[in-house]
Amino acid sequence: MESNPQPDLDPNKDDLPLRANTNHMLVRHYVLDLAVHFQRKVIGGSIVLFLEPVKSERGFILNTPVQDISKFPSSKNDAKSPIMPCPNKLIHTENPSDLSEGSDINNVTWDDDSDDFTLVLDCCDLVVFRVEEVDVTTVSDLKELDKQGIYANADHPSSSLVRRLFSMPSASWTQQQDLYLQCSRSPAVIHEKPLRFHVDQWSLQIRKERVLSPHAFPCALRIWYETKPTGGSVRWTKDQDGRCCVYTMGSPINNRALFPCQEPPVAMSTWQARVKAPCDYTVLMSGENQAFPEPAETGVLQWDYYVTMPMPASTFTIAVGLWLEAGVKASNSEVEKTKEPHDLMPIVSLDNSQSGPTDQHQRSLISEQRGDEQYVCSHMDYPCRVMVSAARTQTVIPHRVYAPAHHLQRAEDKVLPLLPLCLTAAHLILGVHLFSRLDVLIVPSGFSSLGMASPHIVFLSQSVLTGERNLCGARLCHEIAHSWFGLAIGARDWTEEWISEGFATYLEDVFWTQVQQLGCGEAEEQKQLKALLRWRRLSDELQNSEEELQVLRPNKENTGEVSESGASVVKHALNPGKPFMQVHYVKGYFLLKFLADQVGEENFLLFIKAFVRKFHGRLILSQDFLQMLLNTFSAMSSRGITLETIFSDWLDTPEMPKWLRDASSEWLQTPVVEEVREEVAKWIHFSGSCGKGTKRKRAGPKGNFKELNPEQLVLLLEFLLEEPKLSLSCLRHLHNTYGLQARDAEVRHRWCELVVKHKYTAAYRDVEQFLIHDQAMGVYLYGELMVQEDARQQAVARYCLSIIKDDMDQSARSVVEEMIL
Repeated sequence: MESNPQPDLDPNKDDLPLRANTNHMLVRHYVLDLAVHFQRKVIGGSIVLFLEPVKSERGFILNTPVQDISKFPSSKNDAKSPIMPCPNKLIHTENPSDLSEGSDINNVTWDDDSDDFTLVLDCCDLVVFRVEEVDVTTVSDLKELDKQGIYANADHPSSSLVRRLFSMPSASWTQQQDLYLQCSRSPAVIHEKPLRFHVDQWSLQIRKERVLSPHAFPCALRIWYETKPTGGSVRWTKDQDGRCCVYTMGSPINNRALFPCQEPPVAMSTWQARVKAPCDYTVLMSGENQAFPEPAETGVLQWDYYVTMPMPASTFTIAVGLWLEAGVKASNSEVEKTKEPHDLMPIVSLDNSQSGPTDQHQRSLISEQRGDEQYVCSHMDYPCRVMVSAARTQTVIPHRVYAPAHHLQRAEDKVLPLLPLCLTAAHLILGVHLFSRLDVLIVPSGFSSLGMASPHIVFLSQSVLTGERNLCGARLCHEIAHSWFGLAIGARDWTEEWISEGFATYLEDVFWTQVQQLGCGEAEEQKQLKALLRWRRLSDELQNSEEELQVLRPNKENTGEVSESGASVVKHALNPGKPFMQVHYVKGYFLLKFLADQVGEENFLLFIKAFVRKFHGRLILSQDFLQMLLNTFSAMSSRGITLETIFSDWLDTPEMPKWLRDASSEWLQTPVVEEVREEVAKWIHFSGSCGKGTKRKRAGPKGNFKELNPEQLVLLLEFLLEEPKLSLSCLRHLHNTYGLQARDAEVRHRWCELVVKHKYTAAYRDVEQFLIHDQAMGVYLYGELMVQEDARQQAVARYCLSIIKDDMDQSARSVVEEMIL
């Protein structure tokens, strides 16, 4: 029997376990039916999993007893004792306690030595009430699909029908999803013993008595469950108007505290979801359709979403709040005008009375695909937009922007005009938008990042709404780039984050210069200046972080490998400081910049577009990209650039590569940087010449200070931070000259660092405002306030934490509390 040698994990510093046995069984589709309860701060209901046994290397479905890896020691944080629920009991989701009524918990034990096959799902902080096998044989429409008996199996009729459901071609996707829904509403199998389950800290384990192999295990399960208010995947908080809301975190544990699932990236699946919420609330979700609410019961509306592109469960996202749509009248009319055939596919209803797709629609979709036979995708079969000619010419996909009332006008003024420009730039560089629509949501102030991308939805921090448009536009470009790298193309090993973040950071600059319509020279100057700022950030991080967290491919030659069952771990994922590190973003970006320097940026961008064309809809490892690049540009090997040298210089070691050290020297000599140096010299001179009580102090700076763009201003403040002493008069005039408090968050962050370093008490209010309203960027500013052991500065840090701690992201709060307490 395979066992787990690891003790219970410390969630503050250890690797993250992925315990789902994906080498034995895969979830192909989820159907969620959930209700949001704001008073109790829980999401509850049911989820139906459609499962498929994994085929062996020879192509046969496993039909032999499997010893699984789920026999872990019980955790001290076990969520629930083993349960055998009462079968076929009427469920009332408003009263979750009904689900376990009648179960004889005390007389049921979980036998770790059982030979029965165990399905292991990733699960954390969930209360599971009941698990039952779904009787799909009651769905007459499903049985109609197999009139010829091709999939008939007298021993396992349900499994045979589910296999037929899996085999439906993508052209019939609406009919397939309707059948999934009908199956999900089917009753539990009668005259069968109930399924046993066991919940520990990281998993939900399910068995059916006397079932020894995945092949004989039920292929459709319904799980009744409820989240916990403190679950790490779900964030219950208040928006900027003080009203309740909830959204998924994208936290290190991903979605396992939202629903039981298979978290390893290889477990790619589709899903449908019905979410019920109070009638005043808007439900946004990662779904291909633009959902419209329908009445469910008194005071409650239901929202239906679906996804037909197989994706890892970690990409599922939901946000429920009193959100308002920016520019709603203009936005709606524009959306109607820009819809194309794929966007006009019927919205799947979670109502069993709904039929499948119309014949006319199927003929339209099939016609589109036949007309584009030269486009052959290498991913699994799904309704891919690459196969639709209209999608390839659609530069701007339908989009909406949502925000709480407090930020609605800013979102309308800043985000809404930029979004179509950024989408157009992305299409120009990478080609067809792989997702059919996009919602952008300004999330609550406790959100600990500037942005987060999920299928069809992007979360943006309120910090991008202030100052010039540069920070907002660049961040939009970054998150849009994730539609290709991070979502449509994902990392097969989560530790290789650079595949997502490095590419998004590199493409962010490419898209943004296109949006600004810069000339070649001006665009190159901007890219060099940004490269210098990132190099300075990387240098600082390499000096002040643990070496093991600086490696982009920590599993090295073992990357992508898993255990016999499919279980694995994500190295360092539970380290609370890791989410705030930038090495995967910045060092990954520099690797791509290095490669572009070898072949020329234009050739490199054409190659990335070709890579997307080949690998979209698939999971990759670093070598997939690098080997294709080296094969395409074979001359690189003659210059000593091989897969092995790239691994050793960039991905497998924490050191600063030589190319990067040399390039940074060149970036320091560019005209835009020299211009900043001249301004720095003026401010240093002014600081040294304004002695206490002099006329110069009263009159202000006499020098003719130039206007600087936002990136130059950031660099100016960073250079001034390197000065051992600046006069308070200099700081005051610096603030007034550039209007620093009205600038973007990147500029204001450096200004706050100057204020703290020089104990400029007149501007402590600026520091307080930054820590309270820019939580996505202010974490390490707390450390700077504490390190000087100045009582007033420490009081500022403690005061700000006391104001916002209840609304902070848990990772940020734990890092800050460690600094302060």
